[in-house]
Amino acid sequence: MGLVPTMGALHDGHLSLVQRGLNENDALVVSIFVNPTQFNNPDDLVKYPRTLEKDVDLLKSVSEHILVYAPSVADVYGEDVVSVNFDFDGLEDKMEGAFRPGHFDGVGTIVKRLFEIVTPNRAYFGEKDFQQLAIIKNMVKKCNMPLTIVPCEILREPNGLAMSSRNVRLTSEYAAAAPFIYQTLKTAKVKFGTERANEVTEWVEDQFKNHPLLELEYFVIADVETLETVKHKVENKLYRAFIAVYAGEIRLIDNLALN
Repeated sequence: MGLVPTMGALHDGHLSLVQRGLNENDALVVSIFVNPTQFNNPDDLVKYPRTLEKDVDLLKSVSEHILVYAPSVADVYGEDVVSVNFDFDGLEDKMEGAFRPGHFDGVGTIVKRLFEIVTPNRAYFGEKDFQQLAIIKNMVKKCNMPLTIVPCEILREPNGLAMSSRNVRLTSEYAAAAPFIYQTLKTAKVKFGTERANEVTEWVEDQFKNHPLLELEYFVIADVETLETVKHKVENKLYRAFIAVYAGEIRLIDNLALN
């Protein structure tokens, strides 16, 4: 059995995970649950799109044999809607964790609960949330959970913007500006081949200082295994660029392998 955990508002990025899950398993569960404990901003939780009927119809268009698990908050948490406190060996303190306190405790809590309820053999996660993916792998290993975490490549819009449920909330003006994020990542990758990590970081920060619409929250070049910020490049290590940007009130994240 495979599991694709989602918060709904499904798009082609989700469907690529679903299709892979169908191809690799005898049965597939897609969970649809907007998890309250991973939102550090209450407004973000309220505004998060909830489109269950549309999501189910979309999944039916892919296959009639998908099991949809769409629990209520009470089904998952009972009366005590709180996160478990996890130790992810410091992976949780960087990047997203630094700007969204408690976020990864919420993620760990819901993902562990879903694994216990569904008991899948494989679970599929997109690399757009690369830090989340690393943290879930860490949790599965520490808790000796008998399943395989399957990473799936980022699916992008034709203009390069990483597919996200939040994209539907972008105004036309911000939707036109948002592909600048991926364009900047691609140039940063080229620069990383010949320049120091801190020089690339400064260049990215300058690009956003001059942008009339997009506001950079962070840009980090990190070691793929530890997620530690790179000070000096080391041969045979893999690095990735991570970015978070505000397009108006919509927060967009992306990342790109650098080598």
